Amino acid sequence: MQISARYQAVAELIEEIFADKQPADNILNMYFRERRFIGSKDRKFIGEEVWSVIRHRRRLEFEAQSQDIRKILLVYLKEQNLDEIFAGGKYGLEPITGDEKLWLSSLEEIPYPSDVEAECPQWLYNKINDMALLKSLNVVASADFRINARSRETIIQKMRDEGFDVVPTPFSPIGIRAEARINLNNCMAFQDGLIEPQDEASQLAAILCDVKPEHKIIDYCCGAGGKSLALAYLMHNQGKIEAHDVEPQRMEALDIRMKRLQVSNIVKISTEQVSNDYDRFIIDAPCSGSGTWRRSPDAKFRLTEQKLNVITDAQAKLLDIAADRVKKNGEIIYITCSILADENQKQIEAFLERNGGFELTDMTEVWNRNIGAGFPFTEKNCLAFNPLKTGTDGFFIAVLRKK
Repeated sequence: MQISARYQAVAELIEEIFADKQPADNILNMYFRERRFIGSKDRKFIGEEVWSVIRHRRRLEFEAQSQDIRKILLVYLKEQNLDEIFAGGKYGLEPITGDEKLWLSSLEEIPYPSDVEAECPQWLYNKINDMALLKSLNVVASADFRINARSRETIIQKMRDEGFDVVPTPFSPIGIRAEARINLNNCMAFQDGLIEPQDEASQLAAILCDVKPEHKIIDYCCGAGGKSLALAYLMHNQGKIEAHDVEPQRMEALDIRMKRLQVSNIVKISTEQVSNDYDRFIIDAPCSGSGTWRRSPDAKFRLTEQKLNVITDAQAKLLDIAADRVKKNGEIIYITCSILADENQKQIEAFLERNGGFELTDMTEVWNRNIGAGFPFTEKNCLAFNPLKTGTDGFFIAVLRKK
């Protein structure tokens, strides 16, 4: 593809992504699926440019003083050869006009407001109010994997032999990290079921559930089953894990994943089968996903205050369901992939006000016994992971014990 045709594809994709109706990943996948004639190098170029524009969306719109995609691209590419990029032709971007060049040269450099510098919608910036954290969530994330075999060192060596540059994760004893993305179709360690993609914070959350084969366990918001699969590995495929989701279709991929990872101790159940005597009631709660903005920077623009209110109401209801379903001395493990206090600390505080029969667990003992690496938190009860503190996605975990 000529450079102009490449950027025409970028413009088409950005136009649809900035409508904020669907995740960018879905849009990109569909775009390339419908255009199989686009070669791998062109796909890589187009994808990287699209993600770059998304990560700089606030600044580009601010500099352009417009949400017009063509103006945004002109600002984004202003240091490039614009006549070559906006070259016209059947598949290329329309030629740049004299008026556009004049407009571009007349743009003044104005200091960014804080929310623009943080690349964050203003209402979310006001809620989070942490420039360093927001900037860290706009940097490309590493690729983390959970091992699915006994020896991490053996798997690391196997992946290095395949040509992948991987290292142990700093905290999780079952994690492997690659700074560059790995095509899993070309990774035999993945094909053989020796690794599973999972951010280190998510691995640590599974470890801190502190499950044992003799426990009665439910992963109540199972989704595609990532936490359940990690728990199965930690239990050495012993005992039983009940996997549940109010929308059973979300669990459709679980059977395939179980087969590849050779997991046999997960049982999918319906809402009617949920009992009331669990040792571990795990809520991997539906949330804003704000902790995963490194991987999905477009998600922050699809989140609204109304959507956040709906999410937090649902989280509170899930906690109250768990309160009735866990037995005495049993534990509710509440997990989100969010950095927002509304979904994390405030949610736990409100639950404890409603339910006096629960208390927060000190996580240091569980951490030291199961993880061993230095405890990176000052707070002992509600643990908040993020790229600044732990080099991971933003995650939150609190363990509530029923007295």
